[in-house]
Amino acid sequence: MRFIECIENLYIDPATGSMLFSVLLGIFISSGFFLRLLLIKIKTILGGKTTIKPEKHSKFLIYADDKRYWNNFMPILKEFERRKIEVSFWTSSEDDPVFSQVYNYVHPVFIGNGNKAFLKLNAAKADILLSTTPGLDVLQWKRSKEVKKYVHFFHDASTALFYRMFQIDFYDVLLTVSDFQTEEVRRIEKMRGIPNKEIKVVGLPYFDELKKKLENTKKPQKSNKVILIAPSWGKSCLLYTLGEKLFDRIIESGYDIVFRPHPQSYTADKEIIEQIRTKYANCYNFSWNTDNDNFEILNKADLLISDFSGIIFDFVLIFGKPVMYASVNGFDNSIYDSAWIDEKLWNFKVLPTIGCEISKENMPNLKRTIDEILYSNRFEQGIKSARDYAWKNQGHAAETIVDYLVNLQSDISKQVEA
Repeated sequence: MRFIECIENLYIDPATGSMLFSVLLGIFISSGFFLRLLLIKIKTILGGKTTIKPEKHSKFLIYADDKRYWNNFMPILKEFERRKIEVSFWTSSEDDPVFSQVYNYVHPVFIGNGNKAFLKLNAAKADILLSTTPGLDVLQWKRSKEVKKYVHFFHDASTALFYRMFQIDFYDVLLTVSDFQTEEVRRIEKMRGIPNKEIKVVGLPYFDELKKKLENTKKPQKSNKVILIAPSWGKSCLLYTLGEKLFDRIIESGYDIVFRPHPQSYTADKEIIEQIRTKYANCYNFSWNTDNDNFEILNKADLLISDFSGIIFDFVLIFGKPVMYASVNGFDNSIYDSAWIDEKLWNFKVLPTIGCEISKENMPNLKRTIDEILYSNRFEQGIKSARDYAWKNQGHAAETIVDYLVNLQSDISKQVEA
């Protein structure tokens, strides 16, 4: 009996067990990377060679881990350039769009990717390092003693808790899009017993740019309504939960259907992507979209069908159009910060106010539901409320971010002088 009681006392609920596993796994991986870096340093000393060139100190250093975030960085760099303020821009994409720009005050450098990039970042020298990249001081990316402040800014208007656990815990400053992201971070800080970071609501630079572009773009000419299918990827996305039955029903509606797979689906969901390609190859009203920039297709579409993809908020908040979304009951959040919060996230709570859910049960009446959405203003107020709630400081994000960074750097300089 005592043995059974001991086992019962050792029981850990699944959520807590998942968190504990993530923590232990993180410690194990971190130890591995530490030993690897230590080996590199030993080889460097014994070989008499330097693997990392001495870095020049920058007042402002920005790091982009991928070129797909260019739309967020571009307005910030443009503001630095307008003010004639020197800024270093490091990127892990050799073909980053920054290299096609003409700047006098922005200095772009390709620093490689993987461990090569981390070695460079770990030796960075700057008053301020700004990035959208999570993971500081968790795995390979370690804080440099020569960087005074690390600043993270959010690159979309969704929840702040879809990062993997602890990925933004060790930044000094967070720049959020709206107050609800700030509130989410504060809850996590309290639950983990970690110091409160400095947080400032600044808005979203690429939303501001999209809004400007939309205001200067003519409405597309078309003879039929356009429905865009743009899911996320992986086993929880609508490609698996609803599959070809959804495609069949939508194609039967007679509207023009455009399928835009997530880039990751071409590798992670390759088999089902090929099935769709083969089955609907001869459908007159079915086409594919693979544009790098999704502006044109979002502008053209009248209705978006998705799941938990961030494209929902681009479509709703910028273009002001409704969505239909697949149920996300099977979504596994055990590796994300959201696992710490025992309630539905704003991303999911807001969905019924901006669109309709698609389920296997209501699939037979899908055409009727689509018509009701397309030919009514049922979600107009919900979309406006969501926009006002989730997107603050509209039109001024880049200016506000640079203002903040300049003031922060001034404070750093005063402290050094003192």
